[in-house]
Order: sequence, then C-alpha cells, then structure tokens
Amino acid sequence: MESGNSAYEPAGQSTLSSPPTGPSPLFFNERGLRSGWRLLVYLLIVMCSGMLIGLIVWSMSVPTRGLPSMYSMLVQEGIGFGLIYGAALIMARMEMRPVGTYGLPVTEAFGRKFWLGFLFGLGEASALVGLIAAFGGYSFGSLVLHGSEIVRWGLLHLILFVFVGFFEEFLFRGYTQHTLADGIGFWPAAVVLSLIFGRVHLQNPGENWVGVAGVVLAGLLFAFTLKRTGNLWYAVGMHASFDWGESFLYSVPDSGSMLPGHLSNALVTGPSWLSGGSVGPEGSVFCFLTMGLQFLVVMWLFPKKNAENSPLQTN
Repeated sequence: MESGNSAYEPAGQSTLSSPPTGPSPLFFNERGLRSGWRLLVYLLIVMCSGMLIGLIVWSMSVPTRGLPSMYSMLVQEGIGFGLIYGAALIMARMEMRPVGTYGLPVTEAFGRKFWLGFLFGLGEASALVGLIAAFGGYSFGSLVLHGSEIVRWGLLHLILFVFVGFFEEFLFRGYTQHTLADGIGFWPAAVVLSLIFGRVHLQNPGENWVGVAGVVLAGLLFAFTLKRTGNLWYAVGMHASFDWGESFLYSVPDSGSMLPGHLSNALVTGPSWLSGGSVGPEGSVFCFLTMGLQFLVVMWLFPKKNAENSPLQTN
C-alpha cells in the first residue's frame, strides 16, 4: 500500500529525511510576524518602559502629585505619549517601515490637516454648546479670569489638550489600529478599539453610559478621519480643540472632569439628556447630532475617491 504522503515526496526520499521547513504559521504569515504577536510585543515594550520610567521618577523623588493638577496632567500625558510613540519607533525598526506609517508622519506635522481638524473641532464644541443654550441648558455666566490670566490659562489648557490628542489618538488609532487592522480588518479593529476607548473613559468621575456612548461614537469618527485623510493629524487637531472648547472656553465638564482655570462661571441646568449633566456636553443628545454632522464634514473635505488614490504619507 502506498503512503498517503507519497505524492508530495521526491522520489527515493523518505519522510524522515525531509522534515518540514519554513516559519511556523502560528507566528508568521506572508507579511512576516502575525499582527497579534506584533501587537503583544508592542504592549510589552510600553508596559516595561512605563515601569522603568516610573521607577526612575520614584527614585528621583519627583512625584507628579506634588505638582498643581494641570501641570501634573500635562506631565502624565507627555510621558504617556512618549512611551507609546517610543515603542512604535522600536516596532518600526523591527518591521522595517517608517514610523509615520502608524499615523503621525512628521512631514505633515501641524500642517493643513491639523488646523482643519482644529477648526472643525472647535466649531463642533461651539455648535453643541449653542444648541444646549438655545434650549435653556447652558449659560456662559461672568468671566472668572481677566487680562494676562486668560492668556496663561488658555495656553496651558491648549498645550494640555494637544498632548491629550496625541496620546489618546496614537494609543487607540496609531500603532494599535494599524496592526490590529492587519489581522482583522480596518473597521472591526476600529470598533474594538473604540469600545475600549469608551470603557476607559467610564473611569472618569462624573462620566456615565450616555457619555461613554458618545465617546465610542467619537472613536469611530476619529477612525473615519484616519481612513479618509490617511493619517491622524486631522483627528489630533479636532480632539484637542473640542476638549479645549469645552473645558476652557465654555467652562463645562469634559468627559465628566472639571479642570481648574476655566474662563467663566458657566451654569449648566435642566435635564441631563439636554445639558449632559455631570458628563458635560458630550452627555447631551445633541452631541450625537453634531458628531453625525462631523462625519459629513469629513466626507466633504476628503472625498473617498481622493482618499483611495492618495498613498499614506510617511516620514
């Protein structure tokens, strides 16, 4: 009787003399190391680097809790972004591709896409607060800051939220989105990461499930901008200016958190479905309307045919 493997063996060569060769399909595919393993390596680098930096900071007795809250947040967001971007630099070398492939090409740093996103992010915050005010749920109140204090606090909030935009966008839609999408597809990856994005925000004081639903939708919106623009610069600008508009300019809670140094003693009244309550405007039903309009804005600014014909920018 002939062996079942004889049709695949060279004549005169036994099975024992020809062991299987090549990389294991469990770890590799035609694109190299599988996306799941690449993502695991990336997360391990981030975790180990974070522990190392934490030990260094602790040994130097420079705890961020000793700083005023805004400066402490700025340090934390800056270190966080440095960790995840540094890990992406290492992975870029391992994968032999430019780090700009993961969404932040240096060649487009703070260019047209960033400022377009900044403009429409601030426009959305203004439209959202304006709708709430039109139905009696918001009043600007009187100024709390005056003169140079307006400039100082306004710049501090702006710098903080630019770093927040960098950190959150690259964490959820940078290397992780690029790599997970390689394994399961762009939109399945975007949905998974947006759900995680919302779950993380649920830990904020004052946040609730309505606000989290808005955060998940915002995650999908940011992913949509990535799909249409080819990188994260539009999303970073929009994220930063929306948060700045809420927290400083209109002086309302941002995802359940109320920061110091806001411009006015704004008053939020009425039912939570209207004003957002402790969540802030992101918890209002009008937030879903304004984010829906943002999808249309991105479709108008970046038509699909142009997005498909434009290669991803890298540095």
